[in-house]
Amino acid sequence: MASSFLTKILLGPRSIITHHPPILSSFFSKRLFSIQTVPTSTAQNTKLTGWAPCMASSIVGRRAAYSTRSAPTNEPVVSVDWLYDNLKEPDIKVVDASWYMPDEQRNPIQEYQVAHIPGALFFDVDGIADRTTKLPHMLPSEEAFAAAVSALGIQNKDDLVVYDGKGLFSAARVWWMFRVFGHDRIWVLDGGLPRWRASGYDVESSASSDAILKASAASEAIEKVYQGQAVGPITFETKFQPHLVWSLEQVTRNIDEQSHQLIDARSKPRFDGTAPEPRKGIRSGHVPGSKCIPFAQMLDGSQTLLPADDLKKRFDQEGISLESPVVTSCGTGVTACILALGLHRLGKTNVPVYDGSWSEWGAQSDTPVESSQTE
Repeated sequence: MASSFLTKILLGPRSIITHHPPILSSFFSKRLFSIQTVPTSTAQNTKLTGWAPCMASSIVGRRAAYSTRSAPTNEPVVSVDWLYDNLKEPDIKVVDASWYMPDEQRNPIQEYQVAHIPGALFFDVDGIADRTTKLPHMLPSEEAFAAAVSALGIQNKDDLVVYDGKGLFSAARVWWMFRVFGHDRIWVLDGGLPRWRASGYDVESSASSDAILKASAASEAIEKVYQGQAVGPITFETKFQPHLVWSLEQVTRNIDEQSHQLIDARSKPRFDGTAPEPRKGIRSGHVPGSKCIPFAQMLDGSQTLLPADDLKKRFDQEGISLESPVVTSCGTGVTACILALGLHRLGKTNVPVYDGSWSEWGAQSDTPVESSQTE
């Protein structure tokens, strides 16, 4: 059970670890790993923060103008400066939700071990998922999510800041997942780990941290739930928000009813059907009546969310009315959440995501598909 999580470390595409004799407790009888330490001072990392008390005061010339009480209630993101100033607050938990496309050949748990924001937990996007479907990283059941998140040590009282290794990518998916299960006190770190490091803030490296144990326990908890076994104490209570997630049946009805504007976050060539899908057995094209706004159009060059005025222009250009309901889709339900994040900044806070997205729709033999050749 826990070994399925550790396999990702052992068999990752770019191994950056070396094996050493066992030093862990009986929680899992696997070998631990030593990591090449990430320097805390580089040409781009000159603010020697040190993971120590009163971190905010160590930045010279910048006034610590932030506090946990100033967390934006109407914004879905926080800045790296805000997080730095609040990193030691007891009710803030930072979550590394890095995930990468298969063709990127990157292993998120290995990268987490090499460098992560101090104190960050690791959220396994592929692992904290529905185990009853072959579709990738689909939304788990309420019971499974509660068990996994509790194993990570997250509670309902916590304020969460979630980030990823690309800037703003898979973190949006985990932001959406928590909101689906009723936890609104969550923000995405604008610009993610790259922005954090570019701002000169320190990172931690660890091979056997408590966070790795918790991530492994979360994976084990998920498997136990789906196998009908008892799990450990539940510290996170879910409140499912069905209006934030759509099914294939709802998308099918919407083709005729047109109650929602469906926006696809995939690239234009994939949407048009002129480029093949990255997963085998998936047809090319799009849901009839949908429109395409590639997720990258929500971001600037530094992978931070665009200002509201610029975001609105992107939607206006594609004929999307912000006065009417919207639902988002993509390849596997990840980048659709970036569109939802952008729409949240514009005041549309209840945008549903089609969880199965094109990996489900395009794999069916009886779902209608349009392409640039058929329109």
